[in-house]
Amino acid sequence: MSVYNAPLRDMKFVLRELFDGSSLQTYKGYEDFSDDLIDAVLEEAGKLSSEVLFPLNRSGDEEGCTFENGVVRTPSGFKEAYKQFIEGGWTGTTASPEYGGQGLPKAVNALVEEMLCSANMAFAMYPGLTHGAYNAIEIYGTEEQKQTYLPKFVEGTWSGTMCLTEPHCGTDLGLIRTKAVPQDDGSVAVTGTKIFISAGEHDLTQNIVHLVLAKLPDAPPGIKGISLFVVPKFMPKPDGGVGARNGVACGSIEHKMGIKASATCVINFDNATGWLVGEKHKGMRAMFAMMNTARLGVGVQGLGLAEVALQNGLLYARERLQGRGLKGAVAPEKPADPLIVHPDVRKNLLTMKSMTEGVRALSMWVAINQDIASHAATPEERQAADDLVQLLTPVVKAMGTDTGFDVANLGVQIFGGHGYIREHGMEQYVRDARITQIYEGTNGIQALDLVGRKMGQHYGRYLRAFFHPVQDFIEANATDPAMEEMVLGLAKAFGRLQQAVGYTAQKGMSNPNEAGAAASDLLRMFAYVAIGFMWARSAKIALGKGNDDPTGFYKSKLKTAQFYMARVMPQTGALLSQILAGGDTIMNIEDALFDAA
Repeated sequence: MSVYNAPLRDMKFVLRELFDGSSLQTYKGYEDFSDDLIDAVLEEAGKLSSEVLFPLNRSGDEEGCTFENGVVRTPSGFKEAYKQFIEGGWTGTTASPEYGGQGLPKAVNALVEEMLCSANMAFAMYPGLTHGAYNAIEIYGTEEQKQTYLPKFVEGTWSGTMCLTEPHCGTDLGLIRTKAVPQDDGSVAVTGTKIFISAGEHDLTQNIVHLVLAKLPDAPPGIKGISLFVVPKFMPKPDGGVGARNGVACGSIEHKMGIKASATCVINFDNATGWLVGEKHKGMRAMFAMMNTARLGVGVQGLGLAEVALQNGLLYARERLQGRGLKGAVAPEKPADPLIVHPDVRKNLLTMKSMTEGVRALSMWVAINQDIASHAATPEERQAADDLVQLLTPVVKAMGTDTGFDVANLGVQIFGGHGYIREHGMEQYVRDARITQIYEGTNGIQALDLVGRKMGQHYGRYLRAFFHPVQDFIEANATDPAMEEMVLGLAKAFGRLQQAVGYTAQKGMSNPNEAGAAASDLLRMFAYVAIGFMWARSAKIALGKGNDDPTGFYKSKLKTAQFYMARVMPQTGALLSQILAGGDTIMNIEDALFDAA
C-alpha cells in the first residue's frame, strides 16, 4: 500500500531559507501573503492531497476514464473530489482578484501543484490545463473574452484545454490543417481534428473551453500562418450560463500506459463557432503563454512523482528485512537486516533524495523569478528575472520529468519483485511519469530550445542570468574551508559547462547538426550544474546552523549535498566527453545501414 505525506519542512526550507520567499510580500499585490498565511495554504493543500486525492490515485488508475456515445466519465470519486477542490478555492489560487482569484504567488502555487501531482497526477491535470487557458486569455484575450471566461475558470465551473496536435503532425505545427473560416458576425467556423487533448472531454465541469490553433483562409504557409481561437463546448449565455451545444465532439479517448484517470481525447471540430484570441497569424505567440506555463508545470509533475516514489522507496527500505549487512548483523535481534543497510540500496535512496530535493530547489528558483518578473518595481529587475525563467524553463521541464521517471524506476528497484506488481503502487508512478518526458514538447525538443534558441538569445543575455550568480557564489565562498568540497565540485562542473557551451555554439554556427547532436547532453549537464548550485547553497545554510539542528534536518541537507557532489556531479565529465566527440558518429551513418543485415 502506497503512502504520501506532504514534505512541508523541505518546501518551507527552499521557499524561505534558500530563496527568501518572505521578500515577496514587498511586491505590490503580494502584501497580504504573510508567512503564517502561506503556511496555512501549504498545510491545507497537504491535507487535501493526502486525505482526498491520494486515496483515489490507485482506484482511478485501475478504473480509468470511460467513453460511451460521445460522453467521457471520470473514475469513481473524481466528481466529488473536484467539487471539494473548487469549494476550497483551489482553481483560482494564482488568478487575479479582479476575476475572483486569490493572487497567490507563483512560487507558493508551485509547491501546491507538486503536492497535487504527488497525490494524484491524473486528477491534477484537469485544473492544470485550465490554468494554462486562463493565462493565454488573460494576456491576449479581448476584454469581452476575459469577462466571459476568466471568472468561470477561477470558480472552476468551466475548464480549459490546449488543442495543438493533429493526427499527421505533432511538434511541427506549421503542418496543421484545422481551418477557421470568418463569419459575418465576427466569429469563425472551425473545422478539423485534434488529438492527444488532455481533459478534452469529461464530466467535472459545466463547460469546456478549447483554445485551438487553426489557419484562416489568408494565412501564409507554415508556422507564421497559425492563429489561436477560443472555441467553447457550449455557447456562453449573457447571464453566465451555457447555451446550445457547439460543433465540438469527442471522437474517442486514448488507451494509455499511464495517467489513465486523465482523459486524453480526440476532439472533432465541425463548423464550431470560435473567436480569435490575439492577432491573426500570431497564434503561436499566444499559445506559448500556455505552453511555457505548462512546461514548468510538467516539470513539477515529474518532481511530484519523484517525491512520492522516494517516500515509498524509503519506507520499504526501512521495513523490508532482507539479508545481513556486509560487515555483520545490524539488527541481530531480527531474522534479517532492513534493506537500508545495503550500500547499493543506500546509493539508490541518496540518488533519489538528492535529485528530488535538488529539482525542488531549482523549480523554486524559477518560480520565485516568475513572481519577480511580473511584480518587481523596476523594468531592470523584471527583465533580469524573466531572463532566468526563459533560460531555465526547458531545463526544469526536461530534468524534472527525467528525475520523476528515474526516481520512480529506482523505487521499483528497491522494492524488487514487489515493485513490479500493483500491490505497492510503485509501478504506477513509473507509468505515469513516462508521459511527462514526452508531452508539452519532448525532452529532446526542450534541449533544442535551450541550445538553438535560449543560449544565443540577445547575444547570450539569458546565459548571463545563470552564469553570473554561479560565478559570484564560487568566488564569494572560495576561501571558506568549510565550503571547499562544495565550491570545488561546483567550480569543476561549471567550468565543464562553460567549455561545452562555447564548443557547441562555435560548432553549431557552421553545422547545425553539431548543436543538435550535443543538445540533450548539454541540457543534462546544465541541469546537473544548476542543481549542484542549489546543493552548494543549501550546504552553506546547513553549515551555518551548527548544533542548532534538533531534528537533524540540516545535517541531512549537508550529507545529501556531499553525496551529490561526489556521486552525481562527476557525470558532467562524461557528458562533456560526449559533447566534444562531435556529431559525426551520429550523422555519418547512412539511413539504410540502420537495419543492414
